Amino acid sequence: MDHCKELTLIIRDFLYVDVDKVRSILAQIEGSIPEEERSSNRQVNSGGGLPGTSMYADASREVHISKSLADSLFPSLEESLESEGLIHDITDVACGGDYWTSGEVREKNPPGSLIRLTAQGSLFDARYVAASFSGLGSAALGFQGLDPSDAPTLPPAVRKRQNKNRIARSQEISTGQLEATIPDFNIGSENDSVDGEQLRSMVRIARGLFSPGLHLNLFPVSGEDCTVTVRLQEGRQYLDSEPEVLFARYGTGQQEWTLVGSIGHHATAQSDIEISKFADESGRVNRGSAAKFINSFLSFMGAMGFLDLPQHPGFSVIPLAVYRQIPIS
Repeated sequence: MDHCKELTLIIRDFLYVDVDKVRSILAQIEGSIPEEERSSNRQVNSGGGLPGTSMYADASREVHISKSLADSLFPSLEESLESEGLIHDITDVACGGDYWTSGEVREKNPPGSLIRLTAQGSLFDARYVAASFSGLGSAALGFQGLDPSDAPTLPPAVRKRQNKNRIARSQEISTGQLEATIPDFNIGSENDSVDGEQLRSMVRIARGLFSPGLHLNLFPVSGEDCTVTVRLQEGRQYLDSEPEVLFARYGTGQQEWTLVGSIGHHATAQSDIEISKFADESGRVNRGSAAKFINSFLSFMGAMGFLDLPQHPGFSVIPLAVYRQIPIS
């Protein structure tokens, strides 16, 4: 009980709250959720005034107070889950490498388990990568435009490549790809330079490995690849800022985050692709076998790191909330 009281003293800086899921789980535990507070102060006119007269105007007064309970909903849920023993805080055990390699993490936390984890983590968004690289290209062209004599002389091979890039980039713009916003430019020496095509290649890698959107990667074990991956869905409480604003506030480096949510699935170790026949001897397509084969190939791609999936021995989490604690002196 003392621990529950301690939880209520935590001041949280929320990055993300899925209010709908929080309401749903809290309603199942508590039976109901308060939505508003209403108070009335009614005065009765004993002077016999008629409706519409100045005497009757003060006869009745109702005060209706409605306030948002979003900030208190999640702490209430967190406290209820703690008191009912429905949530498992894995912060202390997840920092040890043996916890991941022994299979304990999978055994004690099957998919659907509610967990709380506080660990170092960083944010990532391919849209922010593209916007940042686009800004770098624009700035480079701007500085060169201030004094054309200061613009570096590009080797013929670089100029030829840039002409081809312009054609390819015009096609990218028509398809709405993120890298299309990065202009053609070149800065630095011939042997040590950065150009637009290099940055566009990095954006292609970013959006290929991480679907555009805000991702949180937690690293409980320092120096080891035991990663908890979280995709933060847009349109949820608090996650209402543009990527540039979020990264300007929180940066790209690691800091301590607390994640509360349910385990989506545990990553599987890399294995061979399970080949299945799509059709039987009569030529009839077996839809189940086709789906099984394709999922097996996707699982292989995920294990290799080419899909937005957790890698062994990590797991994914369906987040209820992500926050960091505000220090209390």
